[in-house]
Amino acid sequence: MATEAKPLDARTVGELRQSYQDHLFRHLLPYWLEKAIDEEHGGYYTGFSNSGGRLLHNHKFTWSQGRFVWVWARLACQFAHTAEAPQYLRLARSGAEFLMKHALLPNGHVAFILSREGKPILLDEQGNPRQAEPGEFYDTSTFADCFVVYGLSEYARASHDPAAFDFATRLYESVEARITLGDFRTDPYPTPEGYQQHGIPMIMLEVTRELAVTSEDFDPALSERLHRRASEFARTVMYQHRQPDLDVLIEFMGTDGRVQPNLLGTYINPGHTLESMWFVLHYAEEAGDETMKGQAIAAIRRACELGWDDEYPGLTQFAHMEGGRPRGAVPEGLTDHAMVRKLLDDWDAKLWWVHSEALYALLLAHYYEPSEWSREWFWRMHEYTFATFPEPAGEWASIRNRDNTPIDKVVALPVKDPFHVPRAFMHIVRLLSMPGWTA
Repeated sequence: MATEAKPLDARTVGELRQSYQDHLFRHLLPYWLEKAIDEEHGGYYTGFSNSGGRLLHNHKFTWSQGRFVWVWARLACQFAHTAEAPQYLRLARSGAEFLMKHALLPNGHVAFILSREGKPILLDEQGNPRQAEPGEFYDTSTFADCFVVYGLSEYARASHDPAAFDFATRLYESVEARITLGDFRTDPYPTPEGYQQHGIPMIMLEVTRELAVTSEDFDPALSERLHRRASEFARTVMYQHRQPDLDVLIEFMGTDGRVQPNLLGTYINPGHTLESMWFVLHYAEEAGDETMKGQAIAAIRRACELGWDDEYPGLTQFAHMEGGRPRGAVPEGLTDHAMVRKLLDDWDAKLWWVHSEALYALLLAHYYEPSEWSREWFWRMHEYTFATFPEPAGEWASIRNRDNTPIDKVVALPVKDPFHVPRAFMHIVRLLSMPGWTA
């Protein structure tokens, strides 16, 4: 893909910052402000079609509700000088109060799906709500708990609300206890026996570090403990899941700490790698760990190289750790595992969130270590992304076929998640406002 690698100097960075800020406020947020707010029950609608044209259901996945609280709360903080900041804080409060009132089950875990009114539900094969039967449970994914902590922590920081902070810290402690017990549930892609999933230390690094920052104003002693815990999660990501000889992040490592030589054990998720590595860069910058920063930047470069589709532009959803489509034997007994099916059937999809994470990761890498490769990759990703995903009516399409033609299918959850793109663009606007940019 031929791309003009323009400079990233003081002039172009200013223009780029304004472009991303305009897209955030004129293309992304108006869609959600018009369609997503449940003024009657609180929280947000996210069950839209991939193109964003239709509301398919009004169920409330707590995974998405927590993320949306984070978006509104961060907007209120980062753009506190704007006339819209009080509205953003009000919208964050709507979701935060809905979650604090409805999300927790009697066991202190978060229900994965709530009805519009806030009752825990499961879904049948047609997507209709139903109640749990004996032996079933509503808390199918601890990732949902993590995103509720993430959102409530950000809301507590924006609003100075001690109740939200207490809710977030208590829930965080519950998640930590589940990690200790080996009871961290990972739907929609359960972790098979004998494997450990990169997604757990990855999300815990970001959630822990952000909660540590929030805690500085509420509980300094807790903040110090959380900063130390974030260091442990960063080291797990970088020194267990990262393979230093290849600069790749393995998603499913063996519990023995080794790469498993099969389909599940040798694939990479370029989008996860790129997102995880900017989590690490945020941590390493605060910790003053220049070695870890360099390792993360190398992994960002390798994820782009291995994930980029030379036949059709864009990053594929999955790849083999040495390049190309995921390959290897299917582990015994896992033929019908959800992740195995996805690796075989959907590896070459082009997803919206992956490319928004790539844009920020590449800019951050270039800011810390300016180089020709990061500049060229950023502009390549920028041009492809804006030519492919933005929808004329607002927001972005969620998924494209390998050849970038439209497709309408569920990516991971039956929601149009209002998170990755606004978060990435807020980070990009902040980063491009910092001094020190060179070509």
